[in-house]
Amino acid sequence: MTPAIASALMPLMRGFDPERAHNLALKALALGLAGSDRGTDDAVLATSAFGVAFRNPIGLAAGFDKNAAAVLPLMRLGFGFVEPGTTTPRPQDGNPQPRLFRLEEDAAVINRMGMNNLGLQAFASRLAALPRPLPAVLGANIGINKEGAEPERDYPALYLGVAPHAAYVTVNVSSPNTPGLRDLQGEAKLAAILAEIAIARAGAPKQPPVLVKIAPDLAPDAVAPLVETCVANGVTGLIVSNTTIARPASLQSAHKGETGGLSGAPLFAPSTELLKQVYRLSAGRLTLIGCGGIATPEQAYLKIRAGASLVQLYAAFAYAGPRLIPDLKRGLAALLKQDGFARVADAVGVDA
Repeated sequence: MTPAIASALMPLMRGFDPERAHNLALKALALGLAGSDRGTDDAVLATSAFGVAFRNPIGLAAGFDKNAAAVLPLMRLGFGFVEPGTTTPRPQDGNPQPRLFRLEEDAAVINRMGMNNLGLQAFASRLAALPRPLPAVLGANIGINKEGAEPERDYPALYLGVAPHAAYVTVNVSSPNTPGLRDLQGEAKLAAILAEIAIARAGAPKQPPVLVKIAPDLAPDAVAPLVETCVANGVTGLIVSNTTIARPASLQSAHKGETGGLSGAPLFAPSTELLKQVYRLSAGRLTLIGCGGIATPEQAYLKIRAGASLVQLYAAFAYAGPRLIPDLKRGLAALLKQDGFARVADAVGVDA
């Protein structure tokens, strides 16, 4: 099966409950049923970020493959990088179902999954079992359990658990579906966590860079302290942003009132504005990944021009399927060339 055929079958999946459809899609991917992108990426898309070479800047965000069940098949669809997770120290079931909702009229998704996953041991084992070399860059997203968590203990242990296998590690302190997690974005709490990760990292045989994923709902006066805290504690980059708890008045879906994090088209504008702000505040000291509402080459390009060295997808990939990836790459390459850019890095932040 080719990515185009797999995408053509996507509407059939919408007859299923969203979470069941997602699980079926992961199983199909794991079996290689979505095919692969056999095309060659345009040279203009090759880029480097935090010392790592990427064949293209298009990535898959955390949350799609929580347990690293289909990493290699996802990479073969043409992504430049894939970030499985979030993984937690211990397995957890997450929140009660239903907890995933399609907002098709709004090209959006609401989830309150609650970081359901198999835990660090199973996650790290799957990463270790992947055949090297990989066709794309592998990240890993880490977070804490809902119950019994000690952030200053757990995040360093998680980092050490995935560090041997990942090119970078993302610290998730911004999911809205774990009580108290977003409070960890505060200056003092975040500094304490990052300081402990830095100590653990210094003694590790392999030391992949640390990124932090932030919420789009930060108070305006909280952004600068967060940036400075990250810089001061050895963080290499930020992912801007996670899902939002805001509910724009424009939402039309019957599910718009569900609690949880909203992703997809409504997140594009606010996450891009935050990206510009963080780019200006970080002043070249942090590498940024733009995430939120990307569904077209133009939107991926706008994220880059707003300050992102790389971009990530979630909701649009869930709706459109594998054909979206080659479409985005072709369109983004054309846009970069149209504006006279020889490489992605030349366009980063030109609109910020």
